[in-house]
Amino acid sequence: MKVQFKNRQAGLTLIEVTLVIAVLLGLISVLFIGVAAYKQGSDRAKCILNIATVQKAARSYQNLYDLRYDEAGTNTDALAIGDIAGSGKMIETTPDCPDPAGDYDFETEVPAPGTAFATCTLETDKDHVPANTDGW
Repeated sequence: MKVQFKNRQAGLTLIEVTLVIAVLLGLISVLFIGVAAYKQGSDRAKCILNIATVQKAARSYQNLYDLRYDEAGTNTDALAIGDIAGSGKMIETTPDCPDPAGDYDFETEVPAPGTAFATCTLETDKDHVPANTDGW
């Protein structure tokens, strides 16, 4: 007696297709989580870079125009963001925090050594603050 086999048609069953789709959706969700973390980290890095750039511009302006910082705080020269940021100035445009929820607060006087001229409103929430400002 000869056994006859039915020829299976090529393709995937419904369960196999469902399993492949589920795995792909899982991988895509992991990708979105990773992209969100990457975006948050890059916003933080750009914010710190903006703060450092403003600091360098403030110190350059201070040196160029011989502005002084007084330890007692009585004879400290005024310094506004408008003095260093704008067309033809140390920085062409006033920087904005890359995170939509963040904004910069600028000093109104020459900052003390080791003190940043600009601070971000997200410095406590999302750590938008330089790690070390000793040489500033």
